Amino acid sequence: MCLILFAYRAHPHYRLILAANRDEFYQRPTAPLDFWPDHPEVLAGRDLEQGGTWLGVTRNGRLAAITNYRDPRSLKSNAPSRGQLVSGFLLGSAAPEEYLRQVQTTAHQYNGFNLLLGDNQDLLYYSNHGSAMERVTPGIHGLSNHLLDTPWPKVARGKTQFAALVERSPDLLEEELFHLLQNQFVAPDEQLPETGVDLAWERLLSPIFITSPGYGTRCSSVLMIDLKGSIRLSERTWKPGVYPPECVHTHSLTLE
Repeated sequence: MCLILFAYRAHPHYRLILAANRDEFYQRPTAPLDFWPDHPEVLAGRDLEQGGTWLGVTRNGRLAAITNYRDPRSLKSNAPSRGQLVSGFLLGSAAPEEYLRQVQTTAHQYNGFNLLLGDNQDLLYYSNHGSAMERVTPGIHGLSNHLLDTPWPKVARGKTQFAALVERSPDLLEEELFHLLQNQFVAPDEQLPETGVDLAWERLLSPIFITSPGYGTRCSSVLMIDLKGSIRLSERTWKPGVYPPECVHTHSLTLE
């Protein structure tokens, strides 16, 4: 994932509302959102190159999502796949805090990441470019390729629009969140962060929805967990420059 906007314990009907875009090279093989044949308790898309995922939930209410931390100067060519940090939590039984303590012991081996983990009780955040894990506070949050709530233009703009949407009737909320995730506004140069890539790449990466011939937003996801624990996860997958979406997948779960 390269952008996650979410409302945690900030809505009268939902414990969590999350909208996210996964940005990736189009040539990387990917399976769309579905229950995994080898682990049917897991609902997630799948990276077919390394076997991990970027966002997923389980039938018993575990959830995990990841974004990359953009710092090309510290890239490791032989680092393990960050998507396995997500699948490792979904496939395990450790509580979020316990799992993150395990992750901290090997976090230096990975390229930069931001990890969100949750269960029916907690939602935690950890970055191997930050200082320590933290419990997410109730409210509206945004996460891109820097630390949680860093006010990059698309994070700040996305949070403002996201907050306005979640205050409305939930009947059309999912569709409105997908519309938000398609925003292609490019921030002015003077507002762009300096992350170690050249200006052309900063411009290309600045919209909520990224499009280019070889790299862009591959899928958009909306996750909604109500106060009774029912889960709805929807995904729309994209080809470069193509609308409507290539595929639409929606699944609803009642916690076991």
